[in-house]
Formats: sequence, C-alpha cells, structure tokens
Amino acid sequence: MPLSRYLIALLFLVLCGPRALAIDSVRVPQDAAAIDLTHAVEKYSSEGDRLQVSTAPGSDGIIRRIEVGAKEAGTRPSWIVFALTNDTDEQLERLIVAPHFRLQGSGVIWPDLGATRISAITASQGFPPEHEDSGDADVFRLTLDPGTTITYVAELRTPNLPQLYLWEPDSYKDKVTSLTLYKGIVIGIAGLLALFLTIVFVVKGAVIFPAAAALAWSVLAYVCIDFGFWAKIFGVDPNADRIWRAGAETVLSATLVVFLFAYLNLNRWHVRAWHVAALWLLILADPVVIAIFDAPVAAGIARISLATVAAVGFVLILYLATHGFDRAIMLIPTWFLLLLWVCAAGFTVAGWLTNDLVSPALVGGLVLIVMLIGFTVMQNAFASGGLAHGAISDIERKALAMTGANEIVFDWDVPADYIYVSPEVEEQLGLDRGGLEGAASSWLALLHPFEHDRYRACLDALLEQRRGRINQEFRLRASDGHYFCYRLRARPVIGQDGEVIRVVGTLTDITDERNARERLLHDAVHDNLTGLPNRELFFDRLEAALVFAGLEAGVLRPTVLAVDIDRFRQINEQVGVATGDSILLTIAHRLTRLLQPQDTLARLDGDRFAIILVSETHVDHVIALADSVRRTLATPVRFTDREISLSVSIGVALFDKELHPDRHDMLEDSEIALRHAKKLGGNRIEVFRPAMRAQRSDRLTLEADLRRALERGEIKVFFQPVVRLEDRTIAGFEALLRWEHPRLGQLDPSEFGQVAEQTGLVVDFGLLALERTARELAAWQRALAVDPPIFACVGVGSRQLLRHDLLRDVKSVLMRNDIVKGSLKLELSEGLVMENPEYATQMLGRVKELGAGLAMSDFGSGYSSLAYLQSFPFDTIKIGRSFTRQTGKGSRAVILRSLISLAHDLGMDVVAEGAETESDAIELYQLGCAYAQGYAFGRPISPVEARRLVGAAPEAA
Repeated sequence: MPLSRYLIALLFLVLCGPRALAIDSVRVPQDAAAIDLTHAVEKYSSEGDRLQVSTAPGSDGIIRRIEVGAKEAGTRPSWIVFALTNDTDEQLERLIVAPHFRLQGSGVIWPDLGATRISAITASQGFPPEHEDSGDADVFRLTLDPGTTITYVAELRTPNLPQLYLWEPDSYKDKVTSLTLYKGIVIGIAGLLALFLTIVFVVKGAVIFPAAAALAWSVLAYVCIDFGFWAKIFGVDPNADRIWRAGAETVLSATLVVFLFAYLNLNRWHVRAWHVAALWLLILADPVVIAIFDAPVAAGIARISLATVAAVGFVLILYLATHGFDRAIMLIPTWFLLLLWVCAAGFTVAGWLTNDLVSPALVGGLVLIVMLIGFTVMQNAFASGGLAHGAISDIERKALAMTGANEIVFDWDVPADYIYVSPEVEEQLGLDRGGLEGAASSWLALLHPFEHDRYRACLDALLEQRRGRINQEFRLRASDGHYFCYRLRARPVIGQDGEVIRVVGTLTDITDERNARERLLHDAVHDNLTGLPNRELFFDRLEAALVFAGLEAGVLRPTVLAVDIDRFRQINEQVGVATGDSILLTIAHRLTRLLQPQDTLARLDGDRFAIILVSETHVDHVIALADSVRRTLATPVRFTDREISLSVSIGVALFDKELHPDRHDMLEDSEIALRHAKKLGGNRIEVFRPAMRAQRSDRLTLEADLRRALERGEIKVFFQPVVRLEDRTIAGFEALLRWEHPRLGQLDPSEFGQVAEQTGLVVDFGLLALERTARELAAWQRALAVDPPIFACVGVGSRQLLRHDLLRDVKSVLMRNDIVKGSLKLELSEGLVMENPEYATQMLGRVKELGAGLAMSDFGSGYSSLAYLQSFPFDTIKIGRSFTRQTGKGSRAVILRSLISLAHDLGMDVVAEGAETESDAIELYQLGCAYAQGYAFGRPISPVEARRLVGAAPEAA
C-alpha cells in the first residue's frame, strides 16, 4: 500500500510539471529565537489572481495541492511559498516578520523604499496566521501543532521582499523594546542638537549657524522617518512613508551643500562658487517635487548627490586646508568621518553589509557626525570670539578698538614719572626697546627743538588744571636723524585725592598726512609747472616788502619787474605744448640763477613772470639786472636738432611810496610798462612813468566799443575755404569773426578776444557766428548739391561749452535752417575738451544727437589720450599748423602720417590747417589727408564772396 502511494505521488509530479514539486520545509526548534526565512522561500511572479502550489510532504509523506486566491480579484500579485515543520511535542507560536524598509540592499538608483510587504498569508492546514499591528513591519502570528508540517502561501504587495524572519514572540518583543529605546535616545540627541544650534543661531546671526542648524533639523527629520517616529506621531499612511523618506534624503543632501558653502565661505574664494551652489540646490529642489510622483527616483538622485557632496567636499576641504584656511583644517576630521559614513552606507545599500544592526548604527553614526559638526562650528565660534559679543567689557572693547585702529598707547604714570609707549613707535624710529620709556623730560632729547616749550606747556597745564585734553602734533627724531610726526591725544586720570595720577592716550603717526598737507599748502601758493611762487604768494611777499619799506625808509626799496616772452603763443603752436612747457622751465631756471635769495621770482600766468627785487636799490643797478635778464633769456633754447630763439619784454616799476600805496598798484604799474614795451616792438625794457597810466583808458574804451559792436552790426562773419585735395573743389568753410571797428579798422579775435572773454560777450559772438553760418550753409547746399554735402565749421569757446543753453541754441538754429544733418560742425580745441573730458563727452554726445557735426581742432598738440579720443563723438579732426608746415623734413612727416592714419582708423575725416603753398598741399595729399585749408587756397572771404564761390544766389537786401 505505501508503495502504491509513492507511485501515485510520482505520477502526479510528472503530470503537473515544475509547480508540482514539493517545497522543502524549515524545521522550527523550540529554543530558536529567530530564523531567517529570506532564502528559504520560493517566489512566484505575477501570473494571475490565483496560485496553485504543492505543499511540503506531511508527516505521512504525502504531497498535496492547494490553491490560493488573491485578496482582490483580477489582480496579478507576486507570491512566496514556505513550509514550517514542528517536530517537537509542544505547540509552538511564532511571528512571521517582513520589515517594510531595509537600508540593506535597497539600491542607489531607483532604491527600494517599500512600505507594506505582505497582504495576506494562507496556511495549508490549521488556523490562518493572524495579522498584528506594527508600524515598521508586516507581522503575522501563526501556530504550529506538534509533529506537523504546514505550507504557507503569502500574497505580496510589492515584487520585492528584502527580508523575512520567523521570530519567537517574546524574543521579538525584547528586540523591539531595546531598539525602541535606542531609537528614542538617538532621536533625543538629534532633537537637542538641532534645538541647541537653533538657539545659537538666534543669539549669533552669522550665516554659519543657521546652516548648521538646518543640517541638524534635516538629520532629525530623517531619523524620525527612518525610525517610524513620524508615523506614530502623525499617523502617516504607510504608502506615504516612501514620499517622506525620499524627501528627507533630498533635504539632507541640500542642507549639507548649504553648510559646506557657508562654513567654508566659498564665495570669498571664487565668485563662481555661489553659482555652483545655487545650481546644485536648484537641481535638488526638483526631487522634492518628484518624490510625490515617483519616490524611488527622487531618493536615487538624493543619494547620488549626498555621495558627491561628501567626496567633492573632502577634496575641497583638503585644498583649502593646504592654503592655510583654518576653518577647513578644523573640518577635516569630521568630514573624513562623513566620507567613511557615506562609504559604509554605500556598501549597505549595495547589499554588501546585511547585518540587522547596520541600519540603526548608520543612523546613529549620522547623528554623531552632525554632533561633531556642531562642535566644530562652536569651536570656530569660540576661537574667533564669535560668541563673545555682548560679554565683552567696555574696557576690553576699547582695547580691541585701539588694536584694530593700530593706535600707539601713551601712558604717563605721573607719581612715578614714567612714560610707557607701545613698541611700534620705537621700531619705527629705529630705537632700542624702551628708548621712549622713562621720565617725561627724557623726551626732550628726541623732540624737535621748536616743540620743547609746547610739550612742557601741555603736560604742565594738565597737571595744574586737572582737566582738559591734549591734542597736539609733535615731531620725534629717528635714529637716522630725520623726523616723524605724531599726533598725541591724551587726557588725565584723577585719583581719589583729586590729583592727576596718569595721563593716558594714543600716539598716531601722521607723517604722511602732514607731508600731504604741506604739499597742498605748497601747491596752493606755487605754480604746478615751475614750482615758483604763484600770484597769491607773490602778492603776499610784495605786501611784506612794502611794509618793511615803509618802516625803513630809504633802506629797503623793492622793485617789481614784469617779464613776458614775445610771441610765445606762436612758438607754442609751432613746437607743441610739451616743448612749450620745457621752454618755460628753462626760463624759470635761468631767471632763478640771476637773483639773490632775498629776491622773489613768480610765475603769474602763461608766459608771464614777475620779480620782486630787494637785493638792488639803485636805479642803475636795477636796470642793469633787467638787461641781464633780457640778454640771458635771449640765448636760444636748444631742443634735439633745432634751436628756438626767444625775446622778452620787461616792465619795471620802481618803488614810490606816493604812487604805490597798495601791492596791486605796483604790479599794475609794471604791467603797464610791459605793455608799453610790447607796443614798441618788444625785446626791450621800459621803466614805468606816471604818464603811461593814461594809456590804460585804451582798454576801457575798447571794452565799451565792443559792447556796442553787436548793436551797430560791426561784428562780421568771414569764411575760409576748406578744399578737397583730390580735385581741389570746395568741401566746406570755417567761420571766422572779424570786428569792423570804425576807428581802428578790421580786428581779428586775437585783438579783442580776451576782452570779449572777460566781459562775457564771447557767448553772444558765438551765437551770432552760429546763426550766420547756418543761414549761409543752407544757401550753399541749395546751390551746390554734392555728395558729401558742403559743410561749415563754427568755433566754440569754453564759456559756450560750459553753458547748458548751448544745446538749446544749437537745436533752435538747426530747426530754423534747412541743412543736411551733420554738416554744421561745432569746432572745439583739443585743450578745451580735455579740461573736463567727462562733462565734454556728455555735452558733445547730446549735441551730436541734435544733428550737428563735431570737429576737433589743434589735434595732436599733446593733450588727449587715445582712450578719451575714442569716447568723444567727433567726426572731423583738424590738425594744427605745427604739424603741417615743413612736412617733408625729419620725423614730422612720419608723425603727420600717423595722425592721419589714426583719425581714419577711428572713422573721422581729416582737415589740415596752415597749407601755405602748393607743395604743402601736394605733400598733404600724398600723406593721405583728404582736406586742407590755408592761404594756399585763399584767405577768409565775406559771405557774398562765399556764395559767389559756390554759385549760390546773393542774399536779398
């Protein structure tokens, strides 16, 4: 009979295929606390809502068939099958435990964040297992009768079942209890750490503390979720636990980035560090949203980010530590432990570490690492005094302030008569340590002799009055003999008896400040170019000389000589401003050598010098000295390969108490004599005579006539042709003012321009020239339609440029006259533009927007730089006469060619002034210059002649 049963069973196995194979049962000893069933189960993939399996052979050896249906019809769940054998004589109760989440083997990419694992368990015989409530595992209680073998079929909620244990109930309870205690301790430590760092953040607002507090709170959230504390408190759905877990891992990675950035202050090392950190945080913001829809993807991104931050951060910390950054050095041990923790976590999620204690140990290790980070932050705070603010005393604060301000302490112990100063001043003076310490009188040997009395008076006043302050400057002699200047600020400290017991204060090195102040004072009364006294100092010394002359009649008779270089303006135009300045320096040196120390040589302005002569009182000797000045300055000045001949005119004003009651009168008389010498042809000496004063009325008459010149229509506008060198056609005109004086005849601006500038009439003259030129230009363009159109240049002076009304005037003129945009050009000299280049750039840009053109005259005279030239909106460059004359000789042709090439590269037209001959015009054309003006093409002509030249209709009467 038994043989037949075995044959039937074998036939059944053959007919039913692989699924009919019996499962091996697991023996359950009575004294076993836990049995790992993870590898003793058979797994079946989803194939429908029902599963047929063969049971393990019972005590009678028969293999049976059972069929199990899913809890929900129509689903395709996964299944596991296992069998348990109780071969003891007692009934056994055991717990089937399937943890919801296990860090071990969960994986990095798309990690297993499983919530519930088992839906139901069906037994082949006896009572079905009872489900028991548990927050972090699926727990089923089952009963094994003595001598029975029971097969269990479990329906899974997820395809994965990382672990399945059979626990003895009391052992499982003890394990849960001990683990709960451990979890409580870890959560408590994490909570206290987060709270402590938050309090520190509130007390100390530095960015490092909120970053550390945020990291601690994120770790606390991660621990609460991992230990199931979150679900117990808030009753979270087990399926939502996966979302919270993925979000916590993402926030943990983000706060670690923030802490690393804030602690190392990465933004100070490289400006891009902020961009990298912001981009990293922006990338980590996405997984927080993704976690709602696909928690495994979000957790995978967070785990990769966490490992990357740990590795990159460690390399960055080592790099900064090798560059002497103290914070990085202090963080090395803690971050090394974090790197080890990440490696251990990596081995765990990869399944290389499977011990049940690994996951709790890793969570506890993470809390420990955050605690070490908090200690590191606190250590850094204490080391830098970060928490000491508010706890510092007022005396300590003042001491720190003095140290920060690099002040030198001065302390005089009055009863002991002992002065103490900080060693810095002794080092600066080159003295031995203690060289300034000792009795107050010992300082007299080092003080400047002129300051001994003031030093004694200051200290004595404090001792006598028992109040007040010292705020004085003293000079102390260094070991090498020169002096340093210090400012002593001190106040007395009064004892209980009302007497001064100490004088305490600071010494401040103000040597540089004093030198700068002296330079400013020197520059205020001296000429910047020659270093000679200027007009203010000249008048001061002249007044002093006149006072002494009044007190010592006949002994001191000062004489004033006014010296002016003849035709210096023309010389300056020929040789350039730089060479002109060198000539003025040479003149200053020559004049200085002729005078005695008691005499004064001053530069009043431009090429005008003045001398206060007190070393000679006899008239003949004064005239002889003046002649020596004339002959000395007549010696040619040599520069490279050329000589420049000079001549001077000298006006002499001899002292006369009746004629010169005021210092201005004496200088004015010498200048009257100087003008008289220039009218007589220059290169001569004229002594002032009272009759010369009558000639001063000429200037007043000229000024009065000039004021009426506009009303009488005496100011005329003439036009000098500008020729196109390629075909010698008229390209444009330059407007020039002429004064048709009824008595003196035609005067050019050189004869009345200075008076017009001083009286302000130059603005009215400029507006007249602008309006007349615009009207004529419109007529020229109507008569001569060429491309490019004919243009006209109108000069603008400094007074016009500084007036905001210039924009209104230009706009008004352009609106009243129909002229081509950009053809009416405002002409400004290079020197005028460079007086205030920033203002000129703005003003000229607005003029350009109105539709006017811009031309720069005297280009190349040495004022401007290429950087400014590029910023100015000029469209035309006019090269001065000094560069166009004798263009074929020496290096001048090379310079001229370079100037023309530079202007063309900047997109500007070039007009060469001063073309006097046909050869000049040919050479200019060969050098690339497109336009030229000068006597070779005609002198300035009247508006009628200009219209006739371009074929325009004459103006109607």
